[in-house]
Amino acid sequence: MSQELTTTLTYYGISPWEIEVLYGYLNSHFKIVQEEIEQNDEDFVSFLDVNIPLTFNEAFFQWFEFKRWEKVKAVFKEMKRRRGSGNALKVRINFSGKPKIIFSIDIEDKQWFDNAIEKMDFVLELLPYHLDPQKLPNEVSEIAYKFDSESIRWRLYTANSESKKYIFRGDIWKEVT
Repeated sequence: MSQELTTTLTYYGISPWEIEVLYGYLNSHFKIVQEEIEQNDEDFVSFLDVNIPLTFNEAFFQWFEFKRWEKVKAVFKEMKRRRGSGNALKVRINFSGKPKIIFSIDIEDKQWFDNAIEKMDFVLELLPYHLDPQKLPNEVSEIAYKFDSESIRWRLYTANSESKKYIFRGDIWKEVT
């Protein structure tokens, strides 16, 4: 199956050792394409974008294996530990599907960063509510989550359709003009 599914790692400021460890955990299930890019965000010393070609759901975690997912999360936390506090690291994890689910982690404090990584799995329980067609804008193709350090949880952040962008405020989606 690893040859059928391709995941991409796009990054800058990530050490060869960190990429190699992450590659090792992903390689058993995916074909991996790596792309080191030039720094494109002056606010972050390091950036890692992981595209996972599967839907964010319980079936993914059963297929990928919970223990392996825990090891991947440990790599992200170790990357943050090695860089210290401040805007040193931004990690974006993209899961394919309808809609595509994106987690963006750019928290300055290491403890909150680690907490965000740990709580990503808990979003699974909220997905049926978050993806309720009665609550989502029409034809949404992508939903982004951002960790809120004040409430200590992942929150809906933005949604995109082919022609519109929305931001989640309070309890509703508002179109961005």
